[in-house]
Amino acid sequence: MQELRKTVCNRDCPDACSIVATVEDGRVVRLAGDPDHPITRGFLCHRTSRFLETQYSPERLTTPLLRKGGELVPVSWDEALDTAAERLLAIRRASGPAAIFHYRSGGSLGMLTGIADAFFARFGPVTVKRGDICSGAGDAAQLADFGEEDSHDLADLKNARHILLWGKNVFTSSPHTLPVLREARARGAELALIDPVHHKTASLCAAFYQPRPGGDFALAMAVARVLFDEGWVDPRAAEYCDHLDELRALARRRSVAAWCGEADVPEAAALDLARRLADRPAAILVGWGMGRRTTGGAIVRALDALAAVSGNLGIPGGGVSFYFKRRGAFDLSPFGGDRPPPRTVCEPLFGQEVLRMSDPPIRAVWVTAGNPVAMLPDSRAVAEALATRELVVVADSFLTDTARLAHLVLPTRTLLEADDVLGAYGHHYLGVATPVVPPPDGVKSDLEIAQALARRVGLGDALDGSARDWKRRVAEPKLAPLGVTLEALERGPVRNPLAPAVLFEDRKFPTPSGRVNLITEGPEEREDPDARELPLLLMALSTDKSQSSQWARPPQGPAVVTVHPDAAGGVADGAVCRVVSRVGAMTVRLRHDPAQRRDVALIPKGGHLRDGRCANALIRARTTDIGEGGALYEERVRIEPIAPADRPEPAP
Repeated sequence: MQELRKTVCNRDCPDACSIVATVEDGRVVRLAGDPDHPITRGFLCHRTSRFLETQYSPERLTTPLLRKGGELVPVSWDEALDTAAERLLAIRRASGPAAIFHYRSGGSLGMLTGIADAFFARFGPVTVKRGDICSGAGDAAQLADFGEEDSHDLADLKNARHILLWGKNVFTSSPHTLPVLREARARGAELALIDPVHHKTASLCAAFYQPRPGGDFALAMAVARVLFDEGWVDPRAAEYCDHLDELRALARRRSVAAWCGEADVPEAAALDLARRLADRPAAILVGWGMGRRTTGGAIVRALDALAAVSGNLGIPGGGVSFYFKRRGAFDLSPFGGDRPPPRTVCEPLFGQEVLRMSDPPIRAVWVTAGNPVAMLPDSRAVAEALATRELVVVADSFLTDTARLAHLVLPTRTLLEADDVLGAYGHHYLGVATPVVPPPDGVKSDLEIAQALARRVGLGDALDGSARDWKRRVAEPKLAPLGVTLEALERGPVRNPLAPAVLFEDRKFPTPSGRVNLITEGPEEREDPDARELPLLLMALSTDKSQSSQWARPPQGPAVVTVHPDAAGGVADGAVCRVVSRVGAMTVRLRHDPAQRRDVALIPKGGHLRDGRCANALIRARTTDIGEGGALYEERVRIEPIAPADRPEPAP
C-alpha cells in the first residue's frame, strides 16, 4: 500500500523545497514537489527528483569505518565513538582544545546540524572556521551598506516594472524563482540579464549584457554616472543615504564611455540599465557568484548603491536582493558556548592555514556536513592538510574525497531521513523536515552522534533531548510569541513572520547612522601578469546535475570545459585536451559555444578529485576584498591540445 509523506529538502540550495514522497513497503518509490507549498508549486529540481538513486545507492555507508593498517574497515558504533572520544580527550589533554578544528559546512542546512557546534563549544571551545566560501563578500557588503542582509519576498517581484538579474542563472540556481519571474513578465515587467556567461536565463529577458568577468563594478559605475548626469537620482536620496557626494565623485572619475570600455560593454548598456532603474519600481537580484572575486565586496556594494540612489529601496517591486535571512526566525543560542573560540581558520584558505598553524598545531579535524577537498580552492593543499593530521573524523553518507582521507567515518542520515527545522536563503518560508522513512540500521543523525560523544567525554546530559525537543528549543523562542508553534510548522509551510515583505519600507537602516552607507572608493586597479600566457578566466559554475559535490548521477568521462570556438586554441569541438593553470592541469573534453565570451572557460563545480574532475584543483586559494569569501573566479587557464594517443590522466 502506498502512502504520501512530506518533508523539506535540507541541501545547500536556496529553494528548500517541500517534497512529497511516495512510500511503499517502507521504501520511497517516488519524489514530487509539494503542490501546496507557495514556492515549490508541485515541482522539484533535476537534482532532487533523481535523489532516490542516491538514497538507495549501493555505495551508501551504513556502518562506521575506522582506519586500521592503512585501510578503512567496518567497526561497531561503540568502537567508533569510543575511539573518537579517547583521541579527542588525549589531544585536548596534551595540546589544549585549540589543537582540534571543527569544520562545518552546508551539506545540510537544517538548524539541528548546529548540534555539532554545541558539542565542540562545550568540549573546548575548539578552533572553528571563519568567512564563507560562497557568499562571504556579498554578506559583508550588504551588512556594511544596510546593517542587515535580507531580501524582498519573491512575490513582491510581481510589483516590479523592471527586474535586473545581475549574474543570476535562475534556471540552474533558483528554479522556483522562474514561475514568479514569468508571472511578473506577464504583468508587464521587463527582465534584463547582466552576466559574462550566456545561459538559458537570457531567453526570459528583453536585454542581455555580457561584461568581461569582473567588469561589473565598472559597469555599475557607468550606470551610476548616467543616473547622476541625467538627474535620475531619487530627489530624496540624500535623506536616507550617507556619502552621496562621494559616490557621485567616484562615478565621475571616468566618463561613461571609459567605464563601459573597462567593462567591455557598449555605452548603450549603461544608459539602458540606468533608464530601467529610474523607471521605478526596479528590482535587482544579485547572483551569489558576483561576490566570488577579489573585488566581490566592491561589486555587490556598487549594486547596493544603484538601488539606493535610484530610489528603489523600501518600495514594493524594488530592492537589491542577494540572500534571504534563513536563520533569522530561529534561536541558535543553544548551539553556542560561554567562551569564544580560541582561534579560527579562514574557510577559503583551509589548506594553507591548517598546514601552517602552530602553538599548538592542528592535530585533529572533525568535518560535519562538508566535503572540503572537493569544494574548497587549492584542493590538493586541503587534501594534504587532512592527510597529515593525527585524527580526521568525517560524518557523511558516502566516501567522499574528504572521507577517503579520514581515520574515522561516521555514516549519517540523508535528506529523506532528516528530522530538523529549516529556513531558506531563496524565500521567506519555514519548514520542518520529517523522516519519510527511517534510516538504515547502522546510521545515526548528527544529534545522536553528538549526544553519544558528549556522554563519553564527560559532558553528561548537556545535549540531551529528542530531535523534536531541539526543534522546539530552536523554533519557538522567536516564533511562538507571534503565534507560530512547532505544531504549526509541522502542519505545513509558514512564512517567517519576522521578515518584511518589502525590506526597509520605512527607509530606516540598522547602520550606525540609520542611513545607507554608500560605497566611496572602488577596488584598486591592477595588471594581471598571467593574462598573456593564460588568456582564459576559469569559472566553475553550478549545474543542474549536482548539488555542490553531491551528484544526482555520477558523471562519466572527463569533465567538460566550454569555451568560445575562437578561444579553443585549435582544439576541435568534442576533443580531449588539457586545461592548465598556475597550480594544476586537468584532462577535459572541450565544448565549443559561440554564445560565450572569448575570455572565459566554463567548467561544472563540485567534481571529485579522485575522478580527475575537481575544478578546485586548478584554483588557488584567495580571499575576497571583504568578508573572507572565496575568490573562486580569478584563476586564469589555457587550453592545450594533447596527442591522440595520450590517455586521460588517472584520477588522483
